[in-house]
Amino acid sequence: MNYQLHPIRTEADYQFALKTVEAFFDAPEPAPGSEEEALFEALVALIEAHERKHYPIELPTPIEAIKFRMDQSGMTVSDLEPYIGPRNRVYEVLAGTRNLSLAMIRRLVTLGIPADVLIGQDHASHA
Repeated sequence: MNYQLHPIRTEADYQFALKTVEAFFDAPEPAPGSEEEALFEALVALIEAHERKHYPIELPTPIEAIKFRMDQSGMTVSDLEPYIGPRNRVYEVLAGTRNLSLAMIRRLVTLGIPADVLIGQDHASHA
C-alpha cells in the first residue's frame, strides 16, 4: 500500500484515514514487522487520538451507571440492598438525594461498574 502518513487535521483527513484503514480489514493480515503492519498501527493510533479529541465519550453519572447495570442484569431495588443498604437508602441514591459512600462504591464495583464512574470524578473535571 502506498500511503504517506500525516497528522489528521481536518474532517477530510479523518475520513481519508478511516477509508485507508478500512482497506486493511478487507485484506489479509499484514505480516508482523512489515511496513503494512506499521502503517496500520500508526493509522489506528492517529484515528484514536483524533476521536478522543474531537468525539469524546462522556462517562455516565453514577446513578445512570447503577440504573444501566440494573437494567442489563434484570436487578430490582431489593437486589441492590446488599450493595447500598436498606431499601429506603437505595431509593435515595437512585433519586440523587443521597451520595454514595466509599463502602457502597466498593460493593457496587463488584457488579462490574467502574470505580471512576461511581466516584463521578470525571464529571467534575469536564464540567
